Amino acid sequence: MFEEGVSNAEIARVVGVCAESVRRWRRVWEEGGASALRRRAATGRPPKLDDAQVETVRAALEQGAQAHGFEADLWTLERVGEVVARVTGVVLSRASVWRLLTGRLGWSLQRPERRVVERDESEIARWIAHEWPRIKKGP
Repeated sequence: MFEEGVSNAEIARVVGVCAESVRRWRRVWEEGGASALRRRAATGRPPKLDDAQVETVRAALEQGAQAHGFEADLWTLERVGEVVARVTGVVLSRASVWRLLTGRLGWSLQRPERRVVERDESEIARWIAHEWPRIKKGP
């Protein structure tokens, strides 16, 4: 992999990285061979919810917010967090609830349209067809 006589600086220039990276790669290769250079899985804290719990949460959320005792059928991060705690026993921060919804469940932010409940579409259409042209035209 690394040819004898080729400097770390030369390799770094060709590959477009710093020489320190090449030195590190060379040391890893000399100690463990090509397999030691393979990408490793990301490390970090494991998720608080396993896949089965995520599916339980998905099923609970798909029932709607009113099914869980909320007045309006809208989900907020706080409401989702309450449901997660009820069905799994795991308390999540707002940020973790957001990551659960967008990352693991694939949901996206949806904002309800603000419309008056008493809105009369036929009256609006009549006004646009008859009144608006009269007003626009002028006296």
